[in-house]
Amino acid sequence: MVHVGDKPDQARLAVARGRIRLGRATLALLRQQALPKGDVLTVAKIAGIQAAKTTSTLIPLCHPLALTGVDLAFRVDATGIAIEAVVRTTGKTGVEMEALSAVAVAALTIYDMCKAVDKRMVIGAVKLVRKEKI
Repeated sequence: MVHVGDKPDQARLAVARGRIRLGRATLALLRQQALPKGDVLTVAKIAGIQAAKTTSTLIPLCHPLALTGVDLAFRVDATGIAIEAVVRTTGKTGVEMEALSAVAVAALTIYDMCKAVDKRMVIGAVKLVRKEKI
């Protein structure tokens, strides 16, 4: 791991986004909360938060961080779901990996919860859109 001990603690923020494409019938079931595994977006939000909190156990050289905030938002449209994660901490290193992990795991959770009815889903465009010291 990179040594960050000499760096000052600073408030930090990262925003990541991604997307999962789903079929129209799957989206209709999701909107009605009629999928076999239940409330997809609530479960995906919790999974994304959990992923952000445990990123250092997934990515070998990431520093474990005490996060001060994690939020996920979903926007359902005609072709799929846009996912956005905002992660905050006060520390010596940024939280971009935590934001990216949150989006990726939220998308994987949606995939898992919808796979019984949709075999053509595509996860993509996972990217960091903002990283800053605040």
